Amino acid sequence: MARNKEGLVLVLDVGPTMHTVLPEVEKVCSMLVQKKIIFSKNDEVGLVVFGTKDTKNELTNEVGGYEHVMVLRDIKVVDGNLVEALQQLPRGSIHGDFIDAVVVGMDMLIKKYGQTNKGKKRLCLLTNAASPTKDPYDGTKEDQVNTIAEQMRAHGMKMDCIVVRISQDLDMDKKILEENDYLLNAFSYKSSTKTVHVDSPTSLLGALRTRNIFPVTIYRGDFEMSSKMKIKVWVYKKTSEEKFPTLKKYSDKAPPTDNYATHEIKVDYEYKSVEDPNKSVPPEQRIKGYRYGPQVVPISSAELETFKFKPEKSVKLLGFTDASNIMRHYYMRDVNIFIAEPGNTRAIVAVSALARALKEMNKVAIVRCVWRQGQGNVVVGILTPNVSDKHNIPDSFYFNVLPFAEDIREFQFPSFSNLPSSMQPNEQQQEAADKLVQMLDLAPTGKEVLRPDLTPNPVLERFYNCLEVKSKQQDAAVPPLDETLRKITEPDPELISQNKAVIDEFHRCFELKENPKLKKSSRRLLKEKPTGSSEEGVGNGADAQAIDAIEYTSRVKVEKIGDLDPVQDFEAMMSRRDSTEWISKAIQDMKNKIFDIVENSFEGDTYRKALECLVALRKGCILEQEPKQFNDFLRHLVKFCEEKDLNSFGEYLASHEITLISKKEAPDSEISEDDAKNFIVKREPKAEQGL
Repeated sequence: MARNKEGLVLVLDVGPTMHTVLPEVEKVCSMLVQKKIIFSKNDEVGLVVFGTKDTKNELTNEVGGYEHVMVLRDIKVVDGNLVEALQQLPRGSIHGDFIDAVVVGMDMLIKKYGQTNKGKKRLCLLTNAASPTKDPYDGTKEDQVNTIAEQMRAHGMKMDCIVVRISQDLDMDKKILEENDYLLNAFSYKSSTKTVHVDSPTSLLGALRTRNIFPVTIYRGDFEMSSKMKIKVWVYKKTSEEKFPTLKKYSDKAPPTDNYATHEIKVDYEYKSVEDPNKSVPPEQRIKGYRYGPQVVPISSAELETFKFKPEKSVKLLGFTDASNIMRHYYMRDVNIFIAEPGNTRAIVAVSALARALKEMNKVAIVRCVWRQGQGNVVVGILTPNVSDKHNIPDSFYFNVLPFAEDIREFQFPSFSNLPSSMQPNEQQQEAADKLVQMLDLAPTGKEVLRPDLTPNPVLERFYNCLEVKSKQQDAAVPPLDETLRKITEPDPELISQNKAVIDEFHRCFELKENPKLKKSSRRLLKEKPTGSSEEGVGNGADAQAIDAIEYTSRVKVEKIGDLDPVQDFEAMMSRRDSTEWISKAIQDMKNKIFDIVENSFEGDTYRKALECLVALRKGCILEQEPKQFNDFLRHLVKFCEEKDLNSFGEYLASHEITLISKKEAPDSEISEDDAKNFIVKREPKAEQGL
């Protein structure tokens, strides 16, 4: 058996109480095998069903008993025949014994693999545990379960037990259910068995594991509490992102008769000389270069290796802090788990004592981690105590990576309370919105509708389904979305119908209309509008409509307003959120830029550019709730034009109806709407020529 090959036996309950959920079981199990055919084609799977009228297994012939248990397929490499068998499961008429079925499946694994391949043999029991189990010939049922668990542990077997109770019938005997649950829990305590209870097709789809992922330590060594106190620990990955499968390129150039063709595509890169494009540069004559301004600085691999930071492998304690100081959104990556070194009693006691003390004091530990020797980066994170409630599982820690200063992004947005009163929701609207949010709660009564650990990734499941269809027929159409996945990706129709009154009330309180978008920049609007036009394009009306559409999306960190494109530089500076000083600096720099442009103008050649800057400044001051700065500046600018005999610019402003920022546009403004309109710059009468 290959290193990564798994031997799996599916043990399925097909008794009368399972008939209502067997269609879902068929779909889930067939999908499991389809994934194995695509991604784990060397895995071997057997199929056992119980609850049938007939009996077919080797143990019945050898020792007797084990009735109503059928082996539909011996342990073989996965193929299409197994998929078809799982899609047409028999409907049994007898209440089966899940303990007998587990023994039959365990016997199949022992006979197939013996003592080898420990950890890669797995049983998957799928039942509702609603049928009674028979009393053993000797001892109690619990003794029988303990004996089976010992054999499973001795042969390195694991078992996944999925208890499906999607629609519990009232006829189910509560006493039988409680007894069977007790026996299944005994398996969990005595062997490597994981028991999961599911109550929906969605949870069933997520509970059945496609493959068995074996944990691998990322660190084994000392946890240094101080220079004189060290604890031996092992670190595993607790969670990991389930990524999209790697899709490799496939070549069909190989002849069909070539049985040894791999159909793989190999990509080779060839480097050419700049001086002679026809000449290839061999690897020994190439060196890496890094840009420094307009130049390229060559750095050899030896020099690069010398400058690399190579910390020592270690995990060191930095200190403790209250758990309330660490916010959930600080967590950067996947979760790891710290456990004491297995078999080391002193380490187990030390980890348990530290975890329980932190739990009692509601604190967490801050640690510095270098997982391996020569690792290029250092990780700082927190240890959160994980106190176990099971006697056979020791206490441990959860580890989460914390951000460094350069990882933190501070986004400072204006408060909604500073918006105009016309944009504030009233009490009725606020109440309707609160009810809508409460309606969308996925755990209204403390019971999660979509449990994270039992909800599959719908994108991946959809991909596997389409891939299986395409593998049989390349030109097949994309299959419709499965109903089980539809419950994950689409709103629950029952939830929507039950809360129709809440949704209708929300629609009634809020008028839905299209958000006007500023498709053209203010610069282009100014160029397209003729001078002296009376249309509302740049003045008060255009500003009021475009405020909501303005978005500063510049990614370049501009530090001053230049001469080439001052409007773009201003918007870029206003968008910076790494410091609160950039907004005031951008406003002041734009004021100075407008003065320079107006003062250095020759016969009005830069008036248009000054007007563009003034419009941008006005919009920016409205967005950032700084109306006083613009209003004071506009008054000062008008006075400046009068003193410097720049009446032509005053006439230019009057033609475009530039006004003060009113209280309607910005609540912080002290200018009424009428006063703002009356401030429109008046044209100065021309002086009469002397006779």
